[in-house]
Amino acid sequence: MFRMATLTAAAVVSLSAGAAAAETFRWAAQTDPSTLDPHAASVAPVLGFLNNVYEGLVRRGPDMSIEPSLATAWEPIGTQGWRFHLREGVRFQGGESFDADDVLFSYERATSEQSDVTSWFAQVTAVEVVDAHTVDFYTSVPNPLFPGSIANFMIMDRGWTEAVGAATPARDEEKATTLRANGTGPFQVVERAPDVRTVLAPFDGWWGEATHGITRAEFTPVSAAATRVAALLSGELDFMEPVPLQDVPRLEAADGVDVVRGVEARVLFFGFEHRAAELRYGDDRSAGANPFQDVRVRQAVYQAINADAIVSQIMRGNARTVGLLVGPGMGGYTPEQDRRLAYDPERARALLAEAGYPDGFRFGLRCPNDRYINDEAICTATAAMLAAIGLDVELITVPVSLYFNELREGLFDMYLLGWSPGTFDAEHPIRFLMHTNDPEARLGSWNFGRYSNPEVDSRLGPIQTEIDPAARQALVDAVHTVLREDVVYVPTHVQPLVWGVRDGVTVVQRADNFFILRWVSIDG
Repeated sequence: MFRMATLTAAAVVSLSAGAAAAETFRWAAQTDPSTLDPHAASVAPVLGFLNNVYEGLVRRGPDMSIEPSLATAWEPIGTQGWRFHLREGVRFQGGESFDADDVLFSYERATSEQSDVTSWFAQVTAVEVVDAHTVDFYTSVPNPLFPGSIANFMIMDRGWTEAVGAATPARDEEKATTLRANGTGPFQVVERAPDVRTVLAPFDGWWGEATHGITRAEFTPVSAAATRVAALLSGELDFMEPVPLQDVPRLEAADGVDVVRGVEARVLFFGFEHRAAELRYGDDRSAGANPFQDVRVRQAVYQAINADAIVSQIMRGNARTVGLLVGPGMGGYTPEQDRRLAYDPERARALLAEAGYPDGFRFGLRCPNDRYINDEAICTATAAMLAAIGLDVELITVPVSLYFNELREGLFDMYLLGWSPGTFDAEHPIRFLMHTNDPEARLGSWNFGRYSNPEVDSRLGPIQTEIDPAARQALVDAVHTVLREDVVYVPTHVQPLVWGVRDGVTVVQRADNFFILRWVSIDG
């Protein structure tokens, strides 16, 4: 049940044939966006790609600061919500005019049962059109973070979307919006062949100023890292990401290419099945029980994983270990809280014995093999580390095109996940990853292991509304203490950003790893 797009270097060449003018920009990544529907998948490969085609009320700049987009200004409505003043004269790529009704429609669509982004609006109680260019978002409590929290909320035209039969998101079925797009952004989709190639062209009617000089942009998903590197070195690609860490010295020494380095906001961590009565992939040693419900077992796993070795050996020193679900630079982060449990296999074995599993037990570890940098290698090494304390790990790796749906179906006992906070604040992972899963309240939507703690739940609201920095930090620190003491997750490291570009191409590397085409510059 594997589905993976793998192209040879020759295939990349043939796909690019006839489009080698300097104004044609050719790039590759290991993952194809699974859909062109902006409300159907809340994952970075989709949201990052579609930020070139669709736009929100606000957007993030190169430094991740919030700036105007389809809204030119916004202000609080007392303590009741936020008013957005919309940009006038904007048109969609199909020619339709943009107004407040499109915002209302997009909100209704994004909060429908079929949407994967509904949790962005957990505190929104109503959206009201004031006039054609003014819209109000009312929230259940004051929410100073709200404008930044909807930076990836993309606006669709009501008339076009309804006319193509996609009034609700194409999440669990294919609709016209799976393959077609109609945004207001600087680029429009002119060709879409899933897992093969997607071609973009500048939208001449874009309201902003185009400075990139691109006349055609070709994206090719190439899962094989060696093929991406070869295509960059041969000149068949202008840009590729991620660069395999073992190839960084080779690219840095090569003529005609360069390596762009940075640190992503994404933290990688392991999660557990907290709620199931027994393990899905267990054996007689754990029959009728779920060992991961015992904090001693979770701590044993934590202390058996050598995060320093993962960073030094698998990530080749191009990462940083972390003990929280947010890294440095994020709101709510403090170095004092960023403390890992010590790597201690002897203590891990003792904890297993205390919990009643002196001989270990069998369980299933599910991981992606084409989503994060060296994800399969990380999981393979982790399985070996856990085997060293007597745990029998069934490692299951699948392409990301299958992975998240399988997590939602509970096909794991333990799993790997990466998280980049959309608000660049600790509130974000608390809301999505630690709060009790509550679809009705749009909370805990990525809490696949169904962890539940009333102490965490009760602090989310105050964290979202508190404006005093010291008081807010105390609330966040209390949740971070729960994260560590209850071993809710096992954070390992902050993922690096390593991109490859050919000489003459300038790109902007943003901490969320979104590749924004309008910032590309080509010298020829």
